[in-house]
Amino acid sequence: MFYMDSKSQFTVDIISKVIDGRISINSAATLLSKSRRTVERYLSRYRQEGIRFVVHGNKGRIPANKITESLKKEVQELIQTKYYDFNLQHLAELLLKNEGIAVKRETLRTWAHAIHHVKRSKRRRSRVRKYRERMESPGLMLQMDGSPHRWFGGERSCLIAIVDDATSDIHAEFFPSETTEGCMKVMRAYIEKRGIFKTLYVDRAGIFAGPKRSNFSQMQRACEELGIEIIFANSPQGKGRIERSFDTFQDRLVPELRLNNITDMDSANRYLQEEFIPNYWVQNVMVQPKSQHSAFKCLPPELDLNTICVQKEYRTIRRDHTFSFDSKMYVIDSPIRYSIENQKVEIRCQFDGCFSAYFGHRRLDITELAEPRKCHEYGKEVQRKIEALELVEQLGSVSKAARILGCSRQTLYTYQQIMEEEGPIGLKRINKPLKRSKNRISEDTEDKIIELTLLNPHGTSIQLMKALKQQNITVSISTIQNIWKREQLNTRELRIKRSQSMDIEV
Repeated sequence: MFYMDSKSQFTVDIISKVIDGRISINSAATLLSKSRRTVERYLSRYRQEGIRFVVHGNKGRIPANKITESLKKEVQELIQTKYYDFNLQHLAELLLKNEGIAVKRETLRTWAHAIHHVKRSKRRRSRVRKYRERMESPGLMLQMDGSPHRWFGGERSCLIAIVDDATSDIHAEFFPSETTEGCMKVMRAYIEKRGIFKTLYVDRAGIFAGPKRSNFSQMQRACEELGIEIIFANSPQGKGRIERSFDTFQDRLVPELRLNNITDMDSANRYLQEEFIPNYWVQNVMVQPKSQHSAFKCLPPELDLNTICVQKEYRTIRRDHTFSFDSKMYVIDSPIRYSIENQKVEIRCQFDGCFSAYFGHRRLDITELAEPRKCHEYGKEVQRKIEALELVEQLGSVSKAARILGCSRQTLYTYQQIMEEEGPIGLKRINKPLKRSKNRISEDTEDKIIELTLLNPHGTSIQLMKALKQQNITVSISTIQNIWKREQLNTRELRIKRSQSMDIEV
């Protein structure tokens, strides 16, 4: 017993009519959209087998190339446990490389759908943009950008990369964040490997100058000294070469780093430079340029990357041949024939914290000046109190000084006591006044307010005022709010947090 669909029933009906002589073979071939030879085969099989001729001979048979069920379950288990964050093409490659299992991508897609485990790409409605052809020669234009992401471990880091627009040749390194130091190191490494290129295509981040940095940055200055022109993109799609490379890195590099148990930056950079880029990027992503003529130029001997790829700042030289830098004073020790007063000295700061001073192309010998600390460096408030104490010493009378300054004698006595015990820094008023005000509530009442506040951190100032009245303590709402503000309890979240910390300590 077998079941036929409508198409098979129609075929049987036409062939039976040919057998009965009601229609010709040519008419049957036209109705069935088959050749005359196929209709003759149907007639021959109909006479031998009857209406079972419509059943295909392979129906119910197991295909010779069918993959075993055990292998299918093994691969599905690997997808769920080991290769859960790989795309299907990458998964097929690693199964063949690591497990010795050769399965096509579409077969993997079917198996992944069966266990509801498919890594889907993000789909957004895109705008229509004009396609831009690649540059003809390598070195004409390079694109540079950084991609913050959880590349390895649990913390975010930044992958800074530079890619050639003509060939997709790339150099990339991991850094804690996208900084001027990281961009300069990546650009310097690429220049040392290939040479100086023509243009650099970047976004409008502050690292590359633009409006955020008043159209100046250290990267822009370094590129100008190297003769590299910076081009700013108006959209991420403008520098699509580098943006798409980050998609590839996030799709393939992240799971490979996890699979190799890499959780630190040094190991990640080593794997990126020695394994991923040579074994995958060079073989599968890089293309041949249209022109074999290279636009890269060798670094001229008069240019030194050690003096270009650094932070540069400028200071004005004073009459005594000193200058200030990083809140310190330095004197020039180098023998100079003429005065260089009001000239600019160039400070070259290395990324390790060291710096050196240059005038023109000559390095200067400098020495830090150890100046005594001045009283006014503690602030205007402390300086005013020190001047009041100096006035007391000049007049020899606290009363006369108090009348001139317009303050009480007790204030001056307090200043003298603090100056003797703690020095000038003790005169700085940090949080509380030097002496408790006479009309201020008692400390016991303040402690009681804080205690009741922490017992009921969700309560309002009105509820707390009523609770204090029941204990014969009368305070205003503004007093409670001032105490909360002084003790950093002025919000409900702060009161709840303080209350929970007190419970943990207990």
